[in-house]
Amino acid sequence: MTINATRLIAAGAALCLLTSAVPAWAGSTSRVDGVWLTDGYGLVTEVADGHAQSYEITRISCVKGLDSAQTGPDRFANKDFEFTLRADRRGQRATQQIDSSVGERHLRRLPALPAQCRRPAPTDRLTAFDVFWTTFAENYPFFAAKNVDWLAVRDQYRPKVSQDTTDDQFFDVLAAMVRPLGDAHVMLRGGERSFVALRPGTTLPTPDEEREVRSFIVRRDLGGTPLREFGRGRIGYAELPGRIGYLRLIAFTGYTGKGFAADAAELDRALDAVLPTGKTTGPRALRGLIIDVRINGGGDDPLGVQIARRLTGRPYLAYTKQVRNDSRRQPLWVHPGPAVYTGPVAVLTGGSTFSAGETFAQALIGRTPSPVRIGENTQGVFSDKLERTLPNGWSFTLPNEEYLTRTGGTFDGTGIPPHVRTPVFTREEFAADRDSAFDRAVTLLR
Repeated sequence: MTINATRLIAAGAALCLLTSAVPAWAGSTSRVDGVWLTDGYGLVTEVADGHAQSYEITRISCVKGLDSAQTGPDRFANKDFEFTLRADRRGQRATQQIDSSVGERHLRRLPALPAQCRRPAPTDRLTAFDVFWTTFAENYPFFAAKNVDWLAVRDQYRPKVSQDTTDDQFFDVLAAMVRPLGDAHVMLRGGERSFVALRPGTTLPTPDEEREVRSFIVRRDLGGTPLREFGRGRIGYAELPGRIGYLRLIAFTGYTGKGFAADAAELDRALDAVLPTGKTTGPRALRGLIIDVRINGGGDDPLGVQIARRLTGRPYLAYTKQVRNDSRRQPLWVHPGPAVYTGPVAVLTGGSTFSAGETFAQALIGRTPSPVRIGENTQGVFSDKLERTLPNGWSFTLPNEEYLTRTGGTFDGTGIPPHVRTPVFTREEFAADRDSAFDRAVTLLR
């Protein structure tokens, strides 16, 4: 969910100068002008003078957040993402659609900016501690599932904090509080230090490890056939003997470095190239397709749905999204796209399948014929990350959403399990020059 808003705004300004024209929306009063509370996200947004200034709120705090500049009618952009904000006819309710996120957020008008947002927040250690603890208390959905007593956590760690606590000591306290959650969407950044509360037994793959795995796959699994690469190497494709396609996806973002819309266009370009009509129907159609997301750092959920649309001939429910503090459930459907492939699919997953890589795997569950998942459980983090800033300037993230199955369950924490369990990129596998998950997929699809 990234965009270079400065470049976007500068380009728009340059265009106006060249044409000596002023956009129709510039300087006009919009129905979205005013103050809005976002249901379920702990956000207040003040829209005025072509800007949407957000404030991160809890019952005890208000910290200034992102400033988004207006780029068109109902359109705004900040350093992280672009979005549409539209009010209803009465101007009392609004919806926000973030381009790089599925679903929409619901807002209601407030008469004025809350009083706590109009004064500076205290920056002392105890205030920062209380904001950190309260943000989780009000938004985190999985305390019961993780068997964590958050009240007891406050009682244990708050006495360890005082004005004499050093930065390193304070960071260690906050990290210790959330470590038992085992949730990779719980991240803390303070100064030069960072912490990710990964599920025990899993690791974040490094670029060096990814390159090692890529070389292993090309040499061992593809017999030296190079991957046909797209999206700055984040999308790779090869065709195996017997008309079996192999699609490798190591992320659902960063394909162009130019934001979500450009990434979506690059993904479509890749899919048009590797799954043209001749590969989806007719005598030369693929007999099977392997999709490898064993190393996938996540990204933008709509891109996963974009791929799923190429793999179904009928609409079906991908998942239902629900915010912890909002009873409304939003169903997300997969509708057939162009050049649809409806043959057998095998999906390779593992503990390094994160976030959007997991929502992609979940979006394929309702497909017919159902894909077979091979490997290990995914990491177990599905929600968008709620990004927050402490009064002392440190930042942290946490999930506040659930991605529900057709029956109302969730894979958060445990991850999506495979149908066929095999080792994934273990030392033993490398030592034996073996890739059990890949081999099993090829055997099942032939």
